[in-house]
Amino acid sequence: DQQAALQAVQRAAPALAAAVDAAEPRIASGGRLLYVGAGTSGRLGLLDSVELNPTFSWPRKRAVSVMAGGRLALTEAVEGAEDDRGQGGRDLLAVDVGAADVVLLVAASGTTPYVLGALAVAREVGALTIGLANNPGSPLLQQAQHAVLLDTGAELVSGSTRLKAGTAQKIALNAFSTALMVRLHKVY
Repeated sequence: DQQAALQAVQRAAPALAAAVDAAEPRIASGGRLLYVGAGTSGRLGLLDSVELNPTFSWPRKRAVSVMAGGRLALTEAVEGAEDDRGQGGRDLLAVDVGAADVVLLVAASGTTPYVLGALAVAREVGALTIGLANNPGSPLLQQAQHAVLLDTGAELVSGSTRLKAGTAQKIALNAFSTALMVRLHKVY
C-alpha cells in the first residue's frame, strides 16, 4: 500500500520541480518557507521546517510552521481546529506573511477550511502559494499558484490521512525542500 505513496510523488515530480523553480528567486532574495496544515499534514510541515536547520544550516527564522490548533495540536488532536477558515488566515498574518515568502499549504483532502483560509491570505499579500493535496480537482489545487497532486487513492482505513497520503506528503515536502536547499547552497 505504501508503494502507492512513492508512485504518487514520482508522478508529481514535474509539479514539484516547477514549484522549486518558482520558489528559488523569492527564497534567494530573503523570503521564508511557511508551512501550513492541520493534523497529520500540519505535523509533517513542522517536521520538514525543523529539519532544515540541522540538515542545511538553514536559519530557523526562515522556516516557519503554522498549524491548526497551535502548539497543543503537535501532541494532541485539537478537534474542530481544521474547520476554522478565518483562523488559518489570522495565524498566517500573525507570522507576518509577505510577498517574498513561499507558503506551502498541505491538506490531504484539499478542502480543509483552515488551510484554504491561509491560502486566501497568502494570495492577498502576494506570497507564492504551493498546494499539496491528495485529491484531484480539490479547491487547494485549483487555487494555489503551484498545484502538487499526490494522488494516493483511498486509504486502507477510511478517513485516515496518516497512512499513504501522509507518506506521500512527507516524501514530497522533503523532495521540495531538499531540491531548493541544494540549489540555494551556492547562493546562501
